Amino acid sequence: MFRNFISFVIAAALSFFCGCVTNPITGQQEFMLLPVQQDIEIGRRYAPEVEKQMGGRIGDESLQDYIDSIGQKIARISHNRDFDYHFTAVNDKSVNALALPGGYVFITKGMLEQLTTEAQLASVLAHEVVHIVARDTSNMISNQIGIDILLTVAASQKTPRGLLTAADLTRQILSLQYSRDDERIADLAGLNYMVLAGYDPQGMVETIEMLHRQKDLKPVEFLSTHPSPENRLEYIMEKIQTRYYGIQGQKTGQQDYNAAVLQQLR
Repeated sequence: MFRNFISFVIAAALSFFCGCVTNPITGQQEFMLLPVQQDIEIGRRYAPEVEKQMGGRIGDESLQDYIDSIGQKIARISHNRDFDYHFTAVNDKSVNALALPGGYVFITKGMLEQLTTEAQLASVLAHEVVHIVARDTSNMISNQIGIDILLTVAASQKTPRGLLTAADLTRQILSLQYSRDDERIADLAGLNYMVLAGYDPQGMVETIEMLHRQKDLKPVEFLSTHPSPENRLEYIMEKIQTRYYGIQGQKTGQQDYNAAVLQQLR
């Protein structure tokens, strides 16, 4: 009986450590039920439905190419360059951006209209890339939806009888809530990413200030799970002062953003 108990403990321990992965952002061990390949499959399967539910893709291909080009700069210096990253602007009027597992990032028309520089855009996209690299969305899917249902639907174009539809599950994905620790890490690591990609770190400060102003007017989707704008500004500015003080030559890109985005949205 004791031998059986020891065998059970060993099996349980092996099961646990098989599910542990190192978060490349923090360097810490985290429990993860989804293999990386499943991240890619979930993103591929649900990205079209997310795009649909967020008003569809903005039709201006030059604008889309511009958004994607900025995102790819961020992706190339991220901790995970193996994902096939996609950056898409959608027609949703809310001020928001979100990430799916496997490399899919969406930014809304409402957010694009409130930004004024390429550096600000880079700050938003970098934040979402961190969520992908850290596999935060996969963790939230595991914890809040349940991988058995999600993977069954993702594995087949046909929804098994009795299960939720892809549209139902997509609505659940869109309502996922990250922890505030995840959001703080996404802010700070995203700040590193945008600077490494060549952008002025003040772009992130300006973005947070814009979100703060928007919050005073109406609820902002992007802030639903984030720390308050005041707290975010505090730790972001502290990081800039301690790590990037006096940095020069970083791109702001106000004219580029105006020509590529704002003029196209009018």
